[in-house]
Amino acid sequence: MSTRPPPPPDEGDDFLAAEYVLGVLSLPERLAVESRLRREPAFAEKVAGWAAHFAPLDAEYPEEPAPDLMPAIEARIFGRPQPVAERIPRRRWVFAALGATAAVAAFGVYLTRSDAPRILTTRIAAADGALIFQARYSTDQNVVTITRTSGPGPAVAHDYELWIIAPGNPPTPAGLVSAATRTLIVPKLSAGDTLAVSLEPAGGSPDGRPTKVLGAGVLSLT
Repeated sequence: MSTRPPPPPDEGDDFLAAEYVLGVLSLPERLAVESRLRREPAFAEKVAGWAAHFAPLDAEYPEEPAPDLMPAIEARIFGRPQPVAERIPRRRWVFAALGATAAVAAFGVYLTRSDAPRILTTRIAAADGALIFQARYSTDQNVVTITRTSGPGPAVAHDYELWIIAPGNPPTPAGLVSAATRTLIVPKLSAGDTLAVSLEPAGGSPDGRPTKVLGAGVLSLT
């Protein structure tokens, strides 16, 4: 476990932040928390702190493979094979073939649309509003561009560092963002993932965890 103590769990927001990081909230509760993350930097800092505290637990559990849902998806789109006695009469085979062709074409259009490039954005602001970043992520290139739109660069012997926080996962460092504008190649992100900026010693976090979270924001479709 982390040697860094979490915030005292004697406030409702501390429990809520911890439950969000652990992934035990219902969907409405999770959406409410993610709405607060966009509006309340102090609450976002609580979430990032709990994520860093629980990070060592990940090593104790092996990853589980995702279930193979493709057979069920194909069955819903194309239908399940019928018994021989129930198959389409011969005089209607042309119409059946046309219907199958249309289904395949519709499925192809669906895949094309779902894979179309999308832009996710978020605003990352310090609690006092003196430091503000705008982040823009392109899903087709896995590239995030973060621009400091307000506030100074880091103090001497310090750097700003960007972190990715997927729901239920610990913060992952993405790179230094001390320059006014920085473009980084990152793992695949989705709407609902959180980006945070921390203040670190020069060169970045010394222990792989945020030292001082300055602000956080949740990615959403533009």
